[in-house]
Amino acid sequence: MKNGIVIADAGPIFSLAILGKLELLNALFSEIKIPHAVWEEITLNENTEFYEYVHNFFSPKACDIKGINDLTLIMDYGESESVILYREVKADFLLIDDKKARKIAENFGINCIGTIGLLAGAKRKGLLEELAPLFRTLIESKRYYSIELLNQILVNHNELPLTTE
Repeated sequence: MKNGIVIADAGPIFSLAILGKLELLNALFSEIKIPHAVWEEITLNENTEFYEYVHNFFSPKACDIKGINDLTLIMDYGESESVILYREVKADFLLIDDKKARKIAENFGINCIGTIGLLAGAKRKGLLEELAPLFRTLIESKRYYSIELLNQILVNHNELPLTTE
């Protein structure tokens, strides 16, 4: 059974695109949406190697918020529109990695999940065989995740922790 509606912020979109795993969103959620502010962020650089992949996957999922964005003083434009869209469509999850923005969203009662939690959930559902190679790719791609968190997730999923060499 799929989870409900997820609103995605740009950070996790980039991480999943680097891994070639955007399709996990379709496997895990019944509906995926992004606000136009996130669309602008993820399609800004047409020269990235995953531009076409991201563009094709998310172009039918971008939508406008109806209300006024009054959150830009406390979080960036994409994150704030994601929070507003979450509320407007009564979404079930907000896919967001930024620690500060996630804390703010959780203070609003928003159900947040990050890239690492999404990957761990995908492994639990049998959609992924191993997490360690994905985590290594994220680190090599300069995606910023705590090595302690990654190793805790790996150990919880009966995988060997990453070395810090």
